[in-house]
Amino acid sequence: MKTKVTVGVCVRNSAVTVKEAIESIINQDFPSELIEVIFVDDGSNDDTLSIINKYVSGVVVNAKVFHQDWQGLGLSRDVVVNNASGEYVVWVDGDMVLPKDHVRKQVEFMDAHPEFGVGGGKRGFFPSQNSIADLENVSFMVYESNGVVDDRLPGTGGSVFRVEALKQVGGFDANMSGVGEDLDVAYRIRTAGWLVGKSGAVFFERARDTWQGLWKQYFWHGYGLKKLYRRNPKVFSIAKMTPLAAFVGGALRVPDAYREMRRKSVLLLPFHFAFKMTAWCFGFANGKLV
Repeated sequence: MKTKVTVGVCVRNSAVTVKEAIESIINQDFPSELIEVIFVDDGSNDDTLSIINKYVSGVVVNAKVFHQDWQGLGLSRDVVVNNASGEYVVWVDGDMVLPKDHVRKQVEFMDAHPEFGVGGGKRGFFPSQNSIADLENVSFMVYESNGVVDDRLPGTGGSVFRVEALKQVGGFDANMSGVGEDLDVAYRIRTAGWLVGKSGAVFFERARDTWQGLWKQYFWHGYGLKKLYRRNPKVFSIAKMTPLAAFVGGALRVPDAYREMRRKSVLLLPFHFAFKMTAWCFGFANGKLV
């Protein structure tokens, strides 16, 4: 039978979490004979590759493993696209966990909507780690839009991409080694005439659970997205990324967050948003110097 969907897993130094991610892929309720899994280890110097190989040799049957010196996400994701035999690619990060129906719902969405090139998933609430991680998780949940078509561009994690659309626009940009390769390709897919939106398939992702870890993550995002912005300023609005805009956005989402969590800690959401975007702006400013 022809492979229906390719699960792309691009990882680097994910030994602590990748086992959980792989097991959630194995436990999908979609027919296993219609799934292939392509792993790309991008220069890990921990046990990530050995963990992947152990699962591939023992459990995951239809799988391919690629290992390379560090090249960055753009090239790593293109390795998946160039070797995919499925109609769609469902992207899974090394710190993600999928509900058992995730792949099935992504495939059903794309089958039912042939005009869509990208279908972003919906981030679910991961079991509580601490208050910082809880705020980070709920900040994504209350930011979700209603409806299928979405003006915002989804990232790759938890999303499904149509291989035909990816190949039509030339795949990912191998020169984008940091972040933003997903927004870049999603923008080009939409510009090529495909619809981009939300599939509604839930996924879970481990959030940073320290202020230091959160700062580093968003500083890195801001730093990396400077390259994308210089190339195409239409991809995102800087005005919406400022700490003040983030504070206001967080305040507007407090009622929804409280309904979701029923915790008074959600009153800190505006400060949480502002903190992240302050880190993002510092990273963006530093990227401007390069």
